[in-house]
Amino acid sequence: MRRLVRYFVIFVVCLLFTALALSFIFGRSLVSGMAKDNSFFFRLETLLIKDEPKDVVLRPEKTVRFVEGWTNRDMGQYLEGQGIWQSEELLEVAGFPQVNYDLVSELPRPVDFSERFTFLADKPKNRGLEGYLYPDTYRIYASSSTPVDLLEKMLVNFDKRLTAQMRADIAKQGKTIYEIVTMASILEKEAPINYATGDNRDAKIVAGIFWDRIKVGQALQSCASLAYILGVNKAQYSTEDTQVESDYNTYKYPGLPPGPISNPGILAIEAAIYPIRTNYNYFLTPAGSKEMIYAATYAEHLRNKAQYLP
Repeated sequence: MRRLVRYFVIFVVCLLFTALALSFIFGRSLVSGMAKDNSFFFRLETLLIKDEPKDVVLRPEKTVRFVEGWTNRDMGQYLEGQGIWQSEELLEVAGFPQVNYDLVSELPRPVDFSERFTFLADKPKNRGLEGYLYPDTYRIYASSSTPVDLLEKMLVNFDKRLTAQMRADIAKQGKTIYEIVTMASILEKEAPINYATGDNRDAKIVAGIFWDRIKVGQALQSCASLAYILGVNKAQYSTEDTQVESDYNTYKYPGLPPGPISNPGILAIEAAIYPIRTNYNYFLTPAGSKEMIYAATYAEHLRNKAQYLP
């Protein structure tokens, strides 16, 4: 008799568990069907599923590092070398160097981010983003990120680096952010800047020289602008080099070039905003050295060239 009672109890327990399981399955389906945002059934459905394990798909990331003073083309070639995109894929959205898009029709116009980033408001619409692609280390999704995704990261970074105080000081000087970025892009290539130590004193002195030249209408005569045009760095450029036809040629045309010639880091930008005024008007860098040699007069500059340059 006891054995029959025990079997009966086991049968009843199994029956109860089966009923509970079926109730949960069909009850949850009913709740799911009746669930609407902010309803009782919606909240009940949320409670029912919150502890369920979810499949998490991890997208592999890739780290990219852009160096201060690189051009858009340098960045595109670097990304191509990393096997991420073809160089032209970046340039088509960031802009090709030296291109005035009002004068060409065969190239797609760069993406316009000016509505999102106010610091781009004074950038001419006919120029690319050269100068604003902030050099730094970035992480992107190796298989799904696009060049536009990367540009947004770089512009967000630029926006953070250019502080409110810097913007106020630029406006107080009667300059535009575009002018400052253009000057900084030249300083990044002309003067030694140590990003490890934060030393940009020479860049500030050169900035003082260049702003003074602009003030009196003297040509900047920046060798960095020739390197940008010709695509080659030389210890000394020939007279023929200095006469190459380009609106970026600061030997032929006084004032700033029509746009940045590289993508500068924050120390170059700071130097452009906060120059050091001196009585110097000329400078050079001896071959194989990072030391700057300054001169107040052209005669002194010629003596320095004879002494320090090959």
